[in-house]
Amino acid sequence: MRNQETTKHDYGHGLLIAGAYGRMGCAILAAKAALRSGCGLVTAHLPQRCVDPMQAAFPEAMVSIDPSPTLFTSAPANLDHYTAMAAGPGLGTDKTTAEALYKLLTTRPQEMPLVLDADALNLMAMHKEWLPLAKGAIITPHAREYERLFGDADPSQMAKAYSLIIVKKSHRTHVYSPDGQLFVNQTGNAGMATAGSGDVLTGIMLGMLCANHLHANIYETACRAVEIHGKTGDIAIEKQSESSLTASDMIENLKHISTDIPTH
Repeated sequence: MRNQETTKHDYGHGLLIAGAYGRMGCAILAAKAALRSGCGLVTAHLPQRCVDPMQAAFPEAMVSIDPSPTLFTSAPANLDHYTAMAAGPGLGTDKTTAEALYKLLTTRPQEMPLVLDADALNLMAMHKEWLPLAKGAIITPHAREYERLFGDADPSQMAKAYSLIIVKKSHRTHVYSPDGQLFVNQTGNAGMATAGSGDVLTGIMLGMLCANHLHANIYETACRAVEIHGKTGDIAIEKQSESSLTASDMIENLKHISTDIPTH
């Protein structure tokens, strides 16, 4: 239950860097999931030609506009204005996007929670020397993305070596912390193996990192976000078949789940 004397500013401001021309669905899904997960404000940093689709599909989101018409090429200014940040869904792997991601990693406020997913991970796999720059971040690879990043290395060892929270997505997603903690998720179902599911998880993490920033730690928030993500799919298959489940169904079901993390 929220304190009745609060405003949107008490629940954090999330920055989402996602989407490219032709891949805007990723950004829209992640932005919707973020706001549904409790953050007070969400700003999506988008290429110029992607602004209108976002504002038409999701008027609650604010936008930061990239200089490029079609790609992520420049990190937004004043990163310290945000509570938490997520980057990667639908960005593509263009050279100028890689350069922008490198600049983002080298200039981000180190204390700000960061989620890296999808093409952010693909770019890092192409530039493995960047891995130390992600120190403290949550990364969310599926099996192939993990293999591109780390080969067959033990995730618990990689989390420790690079000071990362590694969310290795699978039927039973595992969440590894740098200090050796392991959470094995028990929610979710095979219907969630569908386009956009990972974008929804990224949005949930961003929203929860913002909404719970005053009292919850990053690892605890990552574990709870994974659990809630699975619950959205479990609620869906109470009403429909696994084969019909979509990412939008998951977002819709967030309204039935509290994303608050209790204070200790």
